[in-house]
Amino acid sequence: MTASRVLVVDDEADIRELLRDILSEEGYEVDAAANAAEARAARALHAPDLILLDIWMPDMDGISLLREWSQNHGLDCSVVMMSGHGTVETAVEATRLGAFDFVEKPLSLTKLLRTVERALEAGRRKRAAVRVQGGAYPAPIGKGKATHALRDRLQQVAPSSSPVLLVGEPGSGRESYARYLHAVSPRSAKPFHQLIAAGSGADLAALLCGAEHGGRIEPGVFDQAAGGTLYISGLEDLGPEAQRALLGAIEQNSYLRSGGHERIALDVRWVSSAREGFDAPANGSSFRRDLLSHLSVITLRVPPLREYAEDVPDLLRYYVDRLVDDQRLPLRRFSVAAQNRLRNYPWPGNVGELKNLVQRLLILGASEEIRLEEVERELAQKSAADEPLVKQDLLALPLREAREHFERAYLQQQLQLCNGKVGQLAKRVGMERTHLYRKLRALGVDFRQLGED
Repeated sequence: MTASRVLVVDDEADIRELLRDILSEEGYEVDAAANAAEARAARALHAPDLILLDIWMPDMDGISLLREWSQNHGLDCSVVMMSGHGTVETAVEATRLGAFDFVEKPLSLTKLLRTVERALEAGRRKRAAVRVQGGAYPAPIGKGKATHALRDRLQQVAPSSSPVLLVGEPGSGRESYARYLHAVSPRSAKPFHQLIAAGSGADLAALLCGAEHGGRIEPGVFDQAAGGTLYISGLEDLGPEAQRALLGAIEQNSYLRSGGHERIALDVRWVSSAREGFDAPANGSSFRRDLLSHLSVITLRVPPLREYAEDVPDLLRYYVDRLVDDQRLPLRRFSVAAQNRLRNYPWPGNVGELKNLVQRLLILGASEEIRLEEVERELAQKSAADEPLVKQDLLALPLREAREHFERAYLQQQLQLCNGKVGQLAKRVGMERTHLYRKLRALGVDFRQLGED
């Protein structure tokens, strides 16, 4: 079972240690902080499911800290206030700011544990309700610099209606960021409609505009997304006819249903996703530049998971909770060794691969703890030698094999940058040419074929 995490904030060391010991014995993961500064740092490092927050502390009182959290980021966990001499006014203010309950000191441990259970259960119900509501969408998971920076940019561009293009690798969570952008925008109460470019076909005009037959309306995508956000997933998969139809609607800012007689004003916020560099002529792209200029007024890069590996433990925990709630899968927790291994895995399939791994481990595992050995067995089945170097899982190999693997991939990719010319490669990597030839042959790198290509 994945243990819930509790943050204890109290300036009295005896109370912190007492609560740490008792809650740990009850199976909870416990962090402790002596003041507001330590509490902020602990909350940023490990997202708690519950905070036990003392009111009277030397640097900042608990009510002020609760108000700061409520106003700046919103409360994403339950909070129970603690005080030895609180007042009714204090309790009312804490409740108004989002506190779940208020307990008095000296603490009754039986009552406290019961309150902790109730608060954690209320938090689980609240998270499940947020996932079910169509208009709400959780913020992207993670506290690393990359995640935080992208979240800030999305919040910055959300108030406008400017088209946004999200570029990144498959599985990197582009749709999640598109949904988050919609959720924090003024259009959040209106629909978020997704159009998958690969399935739109050539007759995109009919799909977009809908039809009218004898006074009966068959709504199209523009009708379904009216007032809200229209998210086009995979721009690179739009064919020439589909691009032409989409460009016409954008430039006229209106559309005409098939069989209709009056044009209808187009009211959608355009958000699209694509692979990074999909439009480069060197990649054989024939995507219309005029259409792309309309859809990419703001372009944001969604980083691959390997660039913010520090968020992997939080993502593992999030998907365990989500899959347990949504699919009623058995609860399991990742050992520290398993989490550390996955932090150092390159994740070629990004967040999508992580979610699938968690799902398999929950379904197929037996014990409550997901150990390192179980993770290694799963990863061993996914190794692919033809992946780019940054996506190869060298930690799964013995030292000698990993070194050869690295050298082969490194020299192959460097040779491609040198257009297959070994002389240029020798200068680039700092090796004597004769020694380099021997190394390429030993590693099985066919430099002649690369030169011809």
